[in-house]
Amino acid sequence: MKACNESRMLGKVIATLSAVLLLFPSPMDASPMKARVIQQFFAQDKAGLDKSFEWTINELNKCDESLDIIVLPEFSEVPGKTSGKEEFLTTSRQNGAVLLDVCARTAKRCSSLVFVGAVDHSIEVPRNTIFIYDRQGELIGKYYKEHLTRGEWSKLDKSYTEEWTQPYILDIEGVRYAFLTCYDFYFYENFANIARWKPDIIIGASHQRSDTFRALDIINTFCAYNTGAYLVRASVSMGLDSELGGCSSIVAPTGEILGTLRSEITTLDSTFDPKKKYLKPAGYGNPPSLHSEYIEIGRRPWKYRPGGSAIVTPFPEAPEKRLCAHRGFSAVAPENSLAALGAAVALGASEVEFDLWWTRDGEIVSIHDATLDRVSTGTGHVYEKTYAELLDYDFGIKAGEHFKGLKILKFEEILKKLSCHTIMNIHLKSIVDEPWDETVIKKLIDLIYAYDAQDHVYFMSENGALQDQLARVAPDIPRCMGRKGKEGDIVDEALKHKCSMVQFSKRDPDFSQSLVDKAKANGLRCNIFYADDPEEAAKYFAMGIDTILTNDYQVISDATGCR
Repeated sequence: MKACNESRMLGKVIATLSAVLLLFPSPMDASPMKARVIQQFFAQDKAGLDKSFEWTINELNKCDESLDIIVLPEFSEVPGKTSGKEEFLTTSRQNGAVLLDVCARTAKRCSSLVFVGAVDHSIEVPRNTIFIYDRQGELIGKYYKEHLTRGEWSKLDKSYTEEWTQPYILDIEGVRYAFLTCYDFYFYENFANIARWKPDIIIGASHQRSDTFRALDIINTFCAYNTGAYLVRASVSMGLDSELGGCSSIVAPTGEILGTLRSEITTLDSTFDPKKKYLKPAGYGNPPSLHSEYIEIGRRPWKYRPGGSAIVTPFPEAPEKRLCAHRGFSAVAPENSLAALGAAVALGASEVEFDLWWTRDGEIVSIHDATLDRVSTGTGHVYEKTYAELLDYDFGIKAGEHFKGLKILKFEEILKKLSCHTIMNIHLKSIVDEPWDETVIKKLIDLIYAYDAQDHVYFMSENGALQDQLARVAPDIPRCMGRKGKEGDIVDEALKHKCSMVQFSKRDPDFSQSLVDKAKANGLRCNIFYADDPEEAAKYFAMGIDTILTNDYQVISDATGCR
């Protein structure tokens, strides 16, 4: 038996070594490439900017046929401060035309691949771009920066970043290239996604100006090691005496820095074989593998922050005109159930509304009425029952035989399944104009943060005392003032309690265009309850309503084109 096991082990070793030899090319198969990064000076005034740009053009003209890859920083055409959006875009447009022409001619003259960060002005709204030129000087690709800083939002297009895309991978001459621009380097979760596509080289165009050398070394080596690719990153110098920024680097998949610049204003060359992969032991004593493959074996995505293409734009950056599925898709499934909420989200609802009450033992459950009779087989008030007692009742049968046996839904169950997959309009119910029990309200807030949902929720209530309590215990979570159902102006009430939204009701006799205008004039977003008729929904959007609550999500979504 021992000999048999040893024979099997030897077979595994031979198979593993064979796989390693396939991944590590022999000297005859090696195809070394020489890469150069150009590190500009980031100027503090117009004269310095012009001088830095001229220096960059001169460095491109010095490049020769020994180079295979030439990489320039982000915004290479604007290597310095500008006074605002218009000056930035004007400078970018003027210098960019010159720079891209020189890059194309350099690529052809040197028979090199050239990668340059600049603004793409050929499209309706300019984008932060890495332009890719082949050895004939032809433009063969564009990478649009995935993660824009807030400073870029006012200058450049960010709409494309709000939709799912797979990593941009370009195969050139059998070498697979991936791309990162500046802020992209901070999103480590994206490294694992890039690694899935087996890149050989990652091109980095950066403008990182505030990190220390040590921090940038960590970022660069971490990127190369985790993606299994060579990193060729160009950045900008903040001055010869600066200890921040710069650090243009070429890094191997092992994490070894093959070359780096600190604050020098110069170029950096390094030669490497992009097909030479680094295989590491996949845990102590295990056969070698790529680091990314080793990580995939143990990946547990449900342990991390919500992620993936199902995540929607957070509140309040979501589209101004949108629909809110009232109590979920309640036209087809029991209201306030996971069936109704999940159906709405599956159909694309960017927002859902649901109601929360507390139980006698401090659980938080989703139900609209204070009493149980209408939606369940139970009777009495929800807040007089323990959660265990509520589980004895059927919350589906009254919506139809198909939903028989449905149990009451806990708030945590909603978060567990739908956190960040939709915006949640959380209607907090109450008996009188008093706050919730402090322990329960803190539990509510803790759950929201525990499931990383704080940027995708807001609270709605007609209760002024509760609004003030929420402002105190959760000041960072937006709040909406509900329809008053009593004397007084809902807009005034919203302002009094420092809410950022109002939720009108079409049933209120004083709902009017003038009230909507007043809310808008005071910077309040406007919801309305409700519209199940397409013409009525169109009328509300025309009035300036931002979000329409609807019981029949699919009909209104199809009619308005809104989600």
